[in-house]
Amino acid sequence: MDPLYIKVHPSDNVAIVVNSDGLPAGTAFPDGFRLIERIPQAHKVALAEIEPGGPVVRYGQVIGTANRLVAPGGWVREDVMDLPAAPALGQLELATRTPAPLPPLEGYTFDGYVNPDGSVGTRNLLGIATTVQCVAPTVDYAVRRIQTELLPRFPNVDGAVAVTHSYGCGVAIDAPGAAVPIATLGHIGRHPNFGGAPLIVSLGCEKLQPVRLFPELRVITDGPPVLRLQDQRGFAETVSAILEYAEKRLAELNRRQRRPVPASGLNVGVQCGGSDAFSGVTCNPAVGYLADLLVRAGATIMFSEVTEVRDAVHLLAPRATTEQVALDLIREMRWYDEYLERGSADRSANPTPGNKRGGLSNVVEKALGSVAKAGTSALMAVAGHGERVTAKGLVFAATPASDFICGTQQLASMNVHVFTTGEGSPYGLSMVPVVKVSSRTALAEKWPDLIDIDAGKIATGQASIENIGWELFRFILDTASGRRKTWAEHWGLGNALAPFNPGPVT
Repeated sequence: MDPLYIKVHPSDNVAIVVNSDGLPAGTAFPDGFRLIERIPQAHKVALAEIEPGGPVVRYGQVIGTANRLVAPGGWVREDVMDLPAAPALGQLELATRTPAPLPPLEGYTFDGYVNPDGSVGTRNLLGIATTVQCVAPTVDYAVRRIQTELLPRFPNVDGAVAVTHSYGCGVAIDAPGAAVPIATLGHIGRHPNFGGAPLIVSLGCEKLQPVRLFPELRVITDGPPVLRLQDQRGFAETVSAILEYAEKRLAELNRRQRRPVPASGLNVGVQCGGSDAFSGVTCNPAVGYLADLLVRAGATIMFSEVTEVRDAVHLLAPRATTEQVALDLIREMRWYDEYLERGSADRSANPTPGNKRGGLSNVVEKALGSVAKAGTSALMAVAGHGERVTAKGLVFAATPASDFICGTQQLASMNVHVFTTGEGSPYGLSMVPVVKVSSRTALAEKWPDLIDIDAGKIATGQASIENIGWELFRFILDTASGRRKTWAEHWGLGNALAPFNPGPVT
C-alpha cells in the first residue's frame, strides 16, 4: 500500500496516517509531503509548521494549542498540545441553523413484534425484572434452568433475560439522584422485547420496593406477578416458584408473531467504544449516514455520551429544531459539568489509554469524531438521564460515556444498538442486538467473528461513507427482523447492566 494520510477539513493543519504499520521518517507521499519522524498508524502529522501557542486544527476545529514548535512532517502527540477551554455554554447559538427536513425514505419495513402500547420489539424475550442485587444469583440460576428445561417447549421465544443490577438497597432511595436508576430500571423492565410485561422478583426488605420500580402495580391487579424471596421456604421452593411463573409467561410469549412494520418502528441507539483517530472519519460518519437514513424513514436515532459531546456542543445547539431543544441540550451539558466538578474531576479524564494509543490526543478530538454519529439532520429532542425517548428523528439522550452505563441507559428506549470501535471490544447486550462496526479493516480482519461491519474500507477508498451507511441500514432491518444475528448474539455476549446512579449510597 502506498503511503497515505487523511486530512478531514480544508483548514486542518494535521492529518492522520492510514498505513497499518505506521510510516518511518523520510517517507514521501505522492503529493511530495515528507515525514521527518516515524508516525504510528492513526496518529497525527503536522502538515505545516505549528508555532508555540498556535492552534492544532482537525475537523476544521481547534483540538489543542501547541506547547512547542512542531515542524512540518512531525508527530503531533498528546504531550505537544494543551487542552483548550470547552465551549462556553452561555454563548452558544441556539437553533440558528436548523437543517431543512430530509426527503422521506419510504417503503422500508422489518418484521417486528407489535405490543399493545404501540412499541415494537425486535426480539421475543422472557424478561425477569429484579428490585435488588440480593436476588440476582438466585434469578440467574433460575434463568439457566428456564433456558434448558422450559425454552425448548416454546420455539417462538428467543430467550430468557434477567434484569439484574447493583442497585436497590443501601442507597438514599429518596435522594433526587435516585430517580435516574429507578426510572431506567423501570423502563428496561417494560422493554418492548419483553412484550412490555416482565416477571418481577423481589427480596422483600429492600428499599426499592416493586411498586416504586413499577408504580402501575398499585392499580393493576392482574398485571405481572411479583415473587418475594422472603415469602418462600428455601432455595429449591423459590426456584420452583420462579419456573412456575415463567412457564405461564412463556406460553403467552409463544403466541406472539412477527409481522411487517414500517422502519419507523425502529429506535436505534448509537455509541462509541474503544475509539481511535479513524473513528471520526470512517465508522462514525457511516453511522451518521445511517442516522440520516433512519430519520428519513421516520425512525428514532439516539446518540448519547455527554463528555463525548460537550466539546462539540457548539456544532449541535444551532442544529436544534427549536430554541427550547437547544436549551435542553445545554441543560444536560451543564448538569454534567457540575457533576464532574463535585467529584473533583473534569472532561480531561475521559480519553482512555487505548484511545490515546489509537491516536486520539484529548477529549476535544474524541468529541469531534464522536458527534459524527449524529449525521446531518435537525436535533428534534433531548432526553435527560433515565428518561425514555419517545420522539422521532434525531434525539440526544443524556448518559455517561462509559460503555456499559451508556448501553444500560439507552436500553430504556432502544430496540437495536450500534456500537463503533477502533481498538476493539467484545461488548454486547442480552436484550437487544448489538451491531459492531470497526473503524479499521485491520481490526475487522483480526476479529472476523466479533465485527459485523467493516467501515475501515472508507479510509482506503474501497468503500464510501454512503456505501457503509446503506450496508448498516440493511443489516439493521435484517437483524431487527430476526433474519440475521449479530456476532454478539451468536456468542451470547451480554454485559452486566450498570444503571447510572448519581445519588448517594448510605
